[in-house]
Amino acid sequence: MNILTTDVLVVGCGPAGLTMALGLARAGIDVLAVAKHSGTANSPRAHITNQRSMEAFRQLGVERAVAAAAVPNELMGNNVWSTSFADPEIGRMQAWGSGEKRRTDYDAASPSEMCNIAQHIMEPVLLDAVVAEGARTRFRSEFVSLREVGDGVETRLRDRDTGEEFLVQSRFVIGADGANSAVASSIGIDFEGEMGLGASVNAWLEVDLTQYTAHRPGVLYWMTRPGNDYWVGSGTWICVEPWKDWVMLFMYDPNGPEPDLSDEGIIARARATIGDDSIPVRVKAVSKWQINHVVASHYRIGRTFIAGDAAHRHPPANGLGTNTSVQDSFNLAWKLAMVIKGQASASLLDSYSAERQPVGRQVVDRAMKSVGGMRPIADALGFRPEQSEAEGWASLEELRGDTQRGRERREQLSKAIELQNYQFNCHGVEMGQVYASDAILPDGKSAPVPTRDAELFYHPSTFPGGRLPHVWLEQDKRRISSLDLCAWDGFTLLTGTGGTAWVDAASRVARDCGIPLYAHRIGPACEVTDIYGDWSAISEVSDSGCVLVRPDHHIAWRCADMPSDPAAALETVIRAITGRAVAAERQLVAPR
Repeated sequence: MNILTTDVLVVGCGPAGLTMALGLARAGIDVLAVAKHSGTANSPRAHITNQRSMEAFRQLGVERAVAAAAVPNELMGNNVWSTSFADPEIGRMQAWGSGEKRRTDYDAASPSEMCNIAQHIMEPVLLDAVVAEGARTRFRSEFVSLREVGDGVETRLRDRDTGEEFLVQSRFVIGADGANSAVASSIGIDFEGEMGLGASVNAWLEVDLTQYTAHRPGVLYWMTRPGNDYWVGSGTWICVEPWKDWVMLFMYDPNGPEPDLSDEGIIARARATIGDDSIPVRVKAVSKWQINHVVASHYRIGRTFIAGDAAHRHPPANGLGTNTSVQDSFNLAWKLAMVIKGQASASLLDSYSAERQPVGRQVVDRAMKSVGGMRPIADALGFRPEQSEAEGWASLEELRGDTQRGRERREQLSKAIELQNYQFNCHGVEMGQVYASDAILPDGKSAPVPTRDAELFYHPSTFPGGRLPHVWLEQDKRRISSLDLCAWDGFTLLTGTGGTAWVDAASRVARDCGIPLYAHRIGPACEVTDIYGDWSAISEVSDSGCVLVRPDHHIAWRCADMPSDPAAALETVIRAITGRAVAAERQLVAPR
């Protein structure tokens, strides 16, 4: 039997698996990524890519390539509700941080822009980057089983072309093999939640809707016809590429008759929701899927980890699926790299599940809540179960009428659309993840109290566990983000004008602990200039304090002022985070 060896075997070459392979390869780790399919995704599937994922891609050197292949944020903004594309609108909102009300929030939060890139377009970009970094990939290779052997894992795979089985010997295995994960099943991962909560269809269509969409560019167009189609309408149109490539999504009652999925049936539904029979429609692919609301109770058993849809399964609401998957891998890859290089003990890996499982739970709950949050729109339109088409049209006429009842219903509809901000402008959920684990050291201070809705709005802070706030700085006459100072191969210490001793301490600790540790002073006449004074305003430490940042941009520790022995304090922190703690009596925070 053929035997392959590698440091890490990644099972699955979707967004989670490819991001994992890219992160590991970029850190110099030997990685083999395999998938049972013949290549990357062959249909659009997920598409929204938020700022946090783009920041991960920025750190991994692939942001520009992803952005170049994507539909830019400026073409994402309009969410439209109507009975068809050709009919008058029922309502519209500005989404994905593109509108005047939210644009400043999104721009101020990140150097990266949210974009719309379908999965079948994104995955080849990631795969090219993975190969360029020297990682190995192998498609048509199906997972069979695995077992831990000594200080590694032996995984049995099957070549789907020849039927022959082969072995991969690795130190660790990542199950990034999707919602029906064979890896998760093989190691006995428990899941919490419910499956099969709804049934849906994706119809991938080629149809030129330029005349109905170019003047109101957006990602989602919600078409709800009188007659009360099941749940959220007759067809939600998702823009894949403007304005000729689309996915028409619709739900159906799994306890009722099966929907007509023939080309003729799909085209009939498309024509009804377009409202213009003169436009040619070509069906490219049709697939069925179900709504789930589950998260793994733990993301690791022994030397095997799960990531992406293998760990959390939820509706596409909020556009969090691919993003959560990418960010799982962004969290774990650097930790595996440090352990494999001997820079950290295996205990660092425990922080992966401790940090990402609560995020997975938050995401599946938020997505499911957003699905339920669509119901008030149907209620405001006056659509009811068992309603006739004539009754539905009459309800819409009343909604539009110049009557007291019409005004009341329009106010109800306005509030129902405003509620959709929790799905389409949910910036706090997208960006505000705060980790708690042994890889985060508290500084004795309480978490800041949000001044605005914590789901809708991101609140930047250097509180340990949170993401490093983005501010624009200048280095060598170049404008850079604070996030650009963070290294992928080690920790980064940020200090101010009075932090020279921290820079010296970082050099000493890096040498003594055998781990990359970079230090930057930010301030007047420093290597990095705080050109707008934003770092000083947001750092929450003095000019002689410091903020210690992990490779994934999350803050590991901060120190408000200079301690008496900064090198000793920093060494204790680094050893604690990497699981090689010594001298536990040493002080971790500056004296009061």
